[in-house]
Amino acid sequence: MSLDKEIFKGKSLSNLFEEIHDNSTRTRGQVQSLIGELKPLIENIGDATLLVPMIKEYMDIGVKNDEALIKLATIIQRIEATQAKAEAGGDIFDFDSLQDLLAESEAIEKEAKEVKDEPKEEE
Repeated sequence: MSLDKEIFKGKSLSNLFEEIHDNSTRTRGQVQSLIGELKPLIENIGDATLLVPMIKEYMDIGVKNDEALIKLATIIQRIEATQAKAEAGGDIFDFDSLQDLLAESEAIEKEAKEVKDEPKEEE
């Protein structure tokens, strides 16, 4: 598959991979910055028990977003591989791959719903 082939309006697989990388890098920097800002506020174990769960939740949201993008890229690559196989005269219908794709699609939908339904904290 060409990494420059458009998969969405104005979005190529190359763009998607770049977005995954940028999100990961940005999240890592934000988490390090947040920890650096909160570290001086932790004076005892009680402070830590209040602040650490907030940091963990922030990290989890970033990881979930990246995982959804990675799964999307995997699905696109599998579709392209199946199309290439069909064009080469191979068997286009692989029931196991289809089941895997459906399971991944359902998992992505479930994760997206969970992220969407998570309560937003008041700032």
